[in-house]
Parts: sequence; C-alpha cells; structure tokens
Amino acid sequence: MTATSDTKATAGEVQTVVAARRLEHVQSVFIGVGRPSSAAILARTVHNPDLILIYESGTIGAKPTRIPLSIGDGELAETADFIVSVPEMFNYWIGTGRIQVAFLGAAQVDRHANLNTTVIGDYSHPKTRLPGAGGAPEIAASCGEVIVIAPHTRRTFVEKLDFLTTVGHGDGPGARERLGFHGAGPTAVITDLGVLEPDAVTKELVLTQVHDCIELDQVREATGWELDVSDDLITTEPPRAEELAALRNLVSR
Repeated sequence: MTATSDTKATAGEVQTVVAARRLEHVQSVFIGVGRPSSAAILARTVHNPDLILIYESGTIGAKPTRIPLSIGDGELAETADFIVSVPEMFNYWIGTGRIQVAFLGAAQVDRHANLNTTVIGDYSHPKTRLPGAGGAPEIAASCGEVIVIAPHTRRTFVEKLDFLTTVGHGDGPGARERLGFHGAGPTAVITDLGVLEPDAVTKELVLTQVHDCIELDQVREATGWELDVSDDLITTEPPRAEELAALRNLVSR
C-alpha cells in the first residue's frame, strides 16, 4: 500500500518531520517506540542513510522498513548489525557516551527540560501511575545530547514537575556538572507547536522555532510558565512532499 502526500500534514506529522531533520548529520541515535522511532526511520530513509539506529532492546544498526510494534519487534533483530544485552547497552554504549543522540518522551517537562515519567499527582496517592524511569536518567546523563519529543499542552509543560524522574538541566547553570554528567543534556524539545532550546546561559527553554500556521500566543497559552521567545524566532519549513510521502508509507505498512 502506498500513501500519498497530497493532503495537508497533521501536527503529529510536522513534529515527526522536524525531529527527523535533526538527525540529518548524526551518526547514531538511541530510540524507543512511537514518534521517536518514526522520526529516526524517516531520517534514515530520506536524510541520512548511514544513520545507525539503536533500540533500547539492544539492537544496534537496525534497519526497519516499517514502524516497529515494540522494541521487541522481530524486524529490529533481523535487520540489526548485531545485538547486545541490556547491561552491555547501558554500561558500554550509553554510560561511556558512545551514542551521539537519544530521543526521550515525557508526561511532564519543566522550564529546564527536566522530565517526569513516574506519576501525576502526589507520589503516595497519584492520579496516574506512569511507566517510570526505565533507562531515561542514565540516557540523559551520558548520551551526547538528548532531544525530547512531547505534546505541547499545559498538562505537559508545567511550572513544577509532580516528580523529577530525569534531570535535564536541573536548576540551571552548572547543575549537570555538579552531578558529574558527561552528556550535553537536552538540546531541543520538539512539540506539535514548535521547538524549544535551552538558553546558553540560563539553561531555561526558549522558543526558537514555531511551526507553520501556529500563532505565538497559542504556544504561550500551552506553556505552564512565562515562555521566553528567541529574538531570532523562525517558522518551520512545512514538510516537503518527499518527507511526507515517506512518512505515510512507513505508517501504512
């Protein structure tokens, strides 16, 4: 089945395409399932055929031709250059900084790109119990850089996390260094409304890119703090026909 690109891109498709473009000159990317996986496969298909996809199940150099159902999808193992155990993945590949970029998601993100994937509400009596940390804290600490992919709503972009699962830039300048982290931490948060990047000095997220047809006030309204906006704010280039067709073909398989 072949998908076409003759219809307008959805917000989710724009988000995926923008994430894929970030991998155009990247050597290796660590991913789970969902939109990060779609973005990485799209990047390898359209922008960067030499991109090495590394899934948290231990498959290194996987070459999926469709969106995997899970990190245990057979196609990942069948097409991988090799497979390692989870302890080796974290001790040898992640912990030593051998992976250039990692994609992470979150239920909550704060102004310093710290993440919550543990609970919504009080920890002892939560409104929602989330999947938990997994390997995210280690990934954010040691991978070369982290790109966060999240929906842009006030439920997600909050003034204060209900639980700090993964340190992004802590409480600001110097926080990662004090904790002994090796990686650069989050370098971008890509949403369905735009792109936020940490300020070089304050490490607070700043809106640097807004997607086509999205109003600035719409982004501010969807953010749980007073959002800083870059003086050099740019508008996202809409998905090109090639990108959109490739993405829809992946999804339709």
